[in-house]
Amino acid sequence: MIRLQKFWENIQQDLKLFAALWLLICIFRLVFIGGMAGYLSPAADAGEILLALWTGARLSLKSAGAITLLAFVFCSLLGIFLPRLELGRLRLWVGTAAGFLLAVLFEARFPYYREFRMTYNMQVVQGWQDDRTALFWTMVQEYGLPWRLAIAVALAVLFWYVLKKLLKTPVFLLPAFNSKWTVALVSLGLTVVIFVFGLFVRFGASFNYEKGINWENCGVTNDAFLNECILDDVQALYRARDFAINMEAGHIAGVDRENIGRYLRQIAGHEDLQANEIKPYLARTAQGAKIPRPRHIFIILGESWAQWPMLDQYANLRAAEGIRSLAAASDGYSTQSFMPNGEYTAIAITGMITGLPEIHIAPQYQLRTFKEVYPTAMAPQFKQLGYQVDFWYGGVPSWDSINRVSLAQGFDHFYGYPDYNAPKQSAWGTKDGYMFDALEKHLADEPPTVHLIMTVTNHPPYNLDLEAEGFDLEREKAETAKLPQADNPDELAVELGHYWYMDKVVTEFIRKTKEKYPDSLFVITGDHAVRMDPGTQPTLFEHQSVPFVLYGQGVTKDILPAQAVGGHLNIVPTLLELIAPQGFQYYSLVPSMTRGSQAAFNGSTWLADGMIGQLEGGKASLLTGQDAADASAARQKVDSILPAVRTIAWWLLQKGNLMEE
Repeated sequence: MIRLQKFWENIQQDLKLFAALWLLICIFRLVFIGGMAGYLSPAADAGEILLALWTGARLSLKSAGAITLLAFVFCSLLGIFLPRLELGRLRLWVGTAAGFLLAVLFEARFPYYREFRMTYNMQVVQGWQDDRTALFWTMVQEYGLPWRLAIAVALAVLFWYVLKKLLKTPVFLLPAFNSKWTVALVSLGLTVVIFVFGLFVRFGASFNYEKGINWENCGVTNDAFLNECILDDVQALYRARDFAINMEAGHIAGVDRENIGRYLRQIAGHEDLQANEIKPYLARTAQGAKIPRPRHIFIILGESWAQWPMLDQYANLRAAEGIRSLAAASDGYSTQSFMPNGEYTAIAITGMITGLPEIHIAPQYQLRTFKEVYPTAMAPQFKQLGYQVDFWYGGVPSWDSINRVSLAQGFDHFYGYPDYNAPKQSAWGTKDGYMFDALEKHLADEPPTVHLIMTVTNHPPYNLDLEAEGFDLEREKAETAKLPQADNPDELAVELGHYWYMDKVVTEFIRKTKEKYPDSLFVITGDHAVRMDPGTQPTLFEHQSVPFVLYGQGVTKDILPAQAVGGHLNIVPTLLELIAPQGFQYYSLVPSMTRGSQAAFNGSTWLADGMIGQLEGGKASLLTGQDAADASAARQKVDSILPAVRTIAWWLLQKGNLMEE
């Protein structure tokens, strides 16, 4: 009973600490918004500010909870085993240390945001690797380190005083229990309550991922500044940590900076070119337009748009009937030999925007991306042909800084779902239908435009009302049950229902748009395939490959070689070769798919000459419909191209266009 009473008192003290930390973080957020109000856009009205404060308060439950967990473990839990040990002072000093750290981060946030227009991000990690002496004096001379640190100390002392008073307030005592069973029941109930409360804090005032809040999906306002304010400093650092782990997961295979000159000459195709910039080596010359000039070009990146549902063996699932019909049309072309730029959405998007492959360095977190346009970026090249270049996204514009990357790399406009006032469907954004409806209305007033479009509905949580959309879920469950390796047929049926919805909406948009604007050109592909497999043992093709369908005016079955090999980076040069006049110069790391046999690859997988294989491990297999192929020759083709593409991309991201070390 003594142990239970002590634990009961300790967790009340932990709750006081939790409340104090949470309120401190929320107050800091409010003060920061007020102090930096000049960064608010005209769209940031009182409603948007309140939304940011509410969402931030939910997110900060996680930050306060993470700090309080230290006190819970080392004071409350330890007190169960050592009930006579007085650990109250330790809790006070844990809270004080946290208050000081939060105050320092709060003060540093002001100059940091002014410099980078973001809360703490990858620049924190990169700054740690910089000249620390120079960085220190810069902070002293330019950013007021001494007086800001003094304010942080004063704020920490004030927090210590308030917390000390709060921890001295009385706690509720448990009544005396005479029965061991009663003590056991109370202990069990207390354990359950603590677990439920922890779950509530973990998901940001919710009990599941779908309705929870986290740093990836917290940008819910129409204002970029407010979206950054929603992230408290703890969550912003957590975001930076995530990025650093992803980027520094290991050495970048294929990057050989010592041979950059040789690789540049290889890409250029001749040995006598000597330049002190990267760009001239990447120049390519269009052979002449192969189709009439389109008025509008649509490049559609479907969320998790895997290619395997398009295969004949899965036709009974009826999930990909729309894209199959477009591929089979007389003005449609498709190839199965196609790879995504990577295994997650951001690398697909940034690959299309910048023309750079996945090398475990995220362009959206490189300062260079926002200061200079990469030579291979898509927007400037289409703009030279007289096109406006826009990005349409079904999600939050600020997600993974995609809006900032797009605009910095030359896009004219970026539209996320708040920009066209679409209702929110899930944590990731709106229904695809709302986005395409908005785009359809927008087209009437647009000049010749290239649209890069990213859907979001086919993404967990899978919460679309499929029956209301017209999908026969029960029939699909019966079909998925027939798949020999399906681990959870009912769950797969729901996933395929969302795939079907995306396919239906995209196809309907394409058909309506082509009827209204017959001189349009469409490219349909997926951002990645991983996440939805037909079973527990998918083939490498099923797990990795995404569609490539070219559809519209002037497209024929032989517009590209049969089963042309390509990936996301090949799309822009292919389109330019199809529409640009003879002699037009463009820049690309990889050739157009009009140029014949080649290889495609991403961070883990390669594809060439009817074969698909793993970059590491040596696994390779034939593509569907291929009777035989030379795996060794196919892999050699990949190995002859991959180091050049990756090394040049690394150089552009890390060092820029100049060749000097």
